[in-house]
Amino acid sequence: MTLRAVVRGVGHHLPARVVPNSWFEDKIDTTDEWIVSRTGIERRHFAAEGETTSGMAASAAEKALKMAGIAATDVDALIVATSTADLTFPSAATMVQDRLGMTGGFAFDIQAVCAGFVFALAQANALIVSGQATRVVVIGAETFSRILDWEDRGTCVLFGDGAGAVVLEAEDGQGTNDDRGILATDLHSDGRHRDILYVDGGVSTQTTGLLRMQGKEVFRHAVEKLAQTAHTSLGKLGLTGDDVDWIVPHQANLRIIKSTAHKMGVGMDRVVVTVQDHGNTSAASIPLALSVGVERGQIKRGDLVVTEAIGGGLAWGSVVLRW
Repeated sequence: MTLRAVVRGVGHHLPARVVPNSWFEDKIDTTDEWIVSRTGIERRHFAAEGETTSGMAASAAEKALKMAGIAATDVDALIVATSTADLTFPSAATMVQDRLGMTGGFAFDIQAVCAGFVFALAQANALIVSGQATRVVVIGAETFSRILDWEDRGTCVLFGDGAGAVVLEAEDGQGTNDDRGILATDLHSDGRHRDILYVDGGVSTQTTGLLRMQGKEVFRHAVEKLAQTAHTSLGKLGLTGDDVDWIVPHQANLRIIKSTAHKMGVGMDRVVVTVQDHGNTSAASIPLALSVGVERGQIKRGDLVVTEAIGGGLAWGSVVLRW
């Protein structure tokens, strides 16, 4: 028998405020047509004053736990992937732990920017297969609207706020690719490329900082590395793109999503796309898309799902799981 980390529930939270592309037109030199043609983004959600990363994360987790039929008191571990935690410390995860009424277990944050949720899934899987936890809540949550430069048209139109969550539970499998749960993971980072996507401030420099990005360089690395990591994860299982039911990619840019799917040999009819409605929600984008994909009736029990993401660091990786 092989222990697997199986998805029991998903949920997401989006701020009430919807911001269409037209909102930017009288603020910077851009148009709805320019944004859509280059990114595929049509609208995004921005957090209201007082709305926090931990609050959205807790809301998404509550919905995921309800779908799973699992009480917060029965959760062993809680991981929040975020680059925009409420405070320098304590972690957003401990705040979510308190909000949920999870009085036992442990909670911690992971910071790998847009790749954060993939990294968090891999860590949750390791906790489960090693026997350190039976039930783990994994959340991606961000308020990127707090770190945007509203005069930089190349970045401020790209991002949105939101949260998504999954509940994982240990289940015995047969050790084959037909098992439900996480089947393979692949993680990478390369700090040599940190200057192409970063925030130009932080605690140790006593500055706040705003997001900075070299768009063309990020695009080039993204298409190459996302397809590569997905192939690596699938290769560990002796599988290819032909075996995949759904790709649920990081929702950064529709052109990146299409290019990656093409390199994997997967048609867009097998890709869950939400970027048009949410923009790039960084670590929240994959769990948001998973939850929406389930809500739409796209992702069903038994489907083979590949998630892949790349973010500042650079950090990138993928996870293959059977729903």
